[in-house]
Amino acid sequence: MFFKIGVSMAAAAVLISAPAFAQFPAGYPADYQKIVDAAKKEGKVVVYSTTDTKAAGPLIQGFEALYPGIKVEYNDMNSTELYNRYISEQAAGGTSGDVVWSSSMDTALKLATDYALEYASPELGQLPKWAVWKDKAYGTTYEPVVFIYNKRLIPQSEVPDSHAALAKLIASQPDKFKKKVTTYDIEKSGLGFMLSVQDFKADPNYFATLADIAKGGLAVQSSTGTMMERVSSGENLIGFNILGSYAEARAKTDPSLGISYPKDYTLVLSRVTFISQEAANSNAAKLWVNYVLSEQGQNILANKADIPSIRNDIEGKNDIDGMTQMLGKALKPIPVDESLLEYLEPAKRLEYIKQWRTAAAK
Repeated sequence: MFFKIGVSMAAAAVLISAPAFAQFPAGYPADYQKIVDAAKKEGKVVVYSTTDTKAAGPLIQGFEALYPGIKVEYNDMNSTELYNRYISEQAAGGTSGDVVWSSSMDTALKLATDYALEYASPELGQLPKWAVWKDKAYGTTYEPVVFIYNKRLIPQSEVPDSHAALAKLIASQPDKFKKKVTTYDIEKSGLGFMLSVQDFKADPNYFATLADIAKGGLAVQSSTGTMMERVSSGENLIGFNILGSYAEARAKTDPSLGISYPKDYTLVLSRVTFISQEAANSNAAKLWVNYVLSEQGQNILANKADIPSIRNDIEGKNDIDGMTQMLGKALKPIPVDESLLEYLEPAKRLEYIKQWRTAAAK
């Protein structure tokens, strides 16, 4: 009788403890439960992000289901707004985001150099080395940068498959494309500025190429959503330096939106995240960052949010391996390192914008 009771008590203990240990993957540090317990006492994590709330929704739901009692306060902003708000709040010494998660890789790394908590995620071994900066900032996604076009108004035979082909198409038909070509306003969008600089680094003839692309005049915007909407409606015909993740998600339900992956080179963006040194909810912030980087979180990003994974072990083809099979050597990942900071120096930034405006006739 005693033996049976003992077994039942042991089984009950296993059942009670199982959910707690199921909250994080095998191989995590033995004392990780302490972080989980402390995070539950904090009760929330405040995330400042450029990722659309709709796209991040499945990730937020998954996190809150895994860690009941920890709410995600998600603040969706454009990259320039996020940077300015975070800087202002840090200077004022008030409350701010516990976690920053930004597609503007350069401004995110700039913030990380001054404000990031050093924290070696248990997921480090699953990430490419170029996606990790000093155990402080992490690349979280693997997103090709693409062209989009209106499938009703651009014949398939004219769809460009390289930056040179895009320039040639527009320069050869300036009247057709007059004010019909869209891209980021690099003065209002931190992401747009960063992508333009990366184009400049990848293409020695960048400004000449840009001048041809701008032959009919550019319609610049500060958000991907606006550019996709205008191309889909026909207000614009074609767009470049568009986040492929958002374009692919929209194209699933929008028969007017076409996507072209440039074969000369395809920039690959990785949204950068870090934990603030002054995070009010630092334990919950660690749980969030680890969840975003984990196989579970990355599966959600890749297969529910249509944002390609930084890992190569997720279900389906929406990860590094899948993108490599599709685009091969054309892929040009933007590394999470100090090279991102070069053109943020004020004088150099202003000079670059002047060159861009001249080429783009702005």
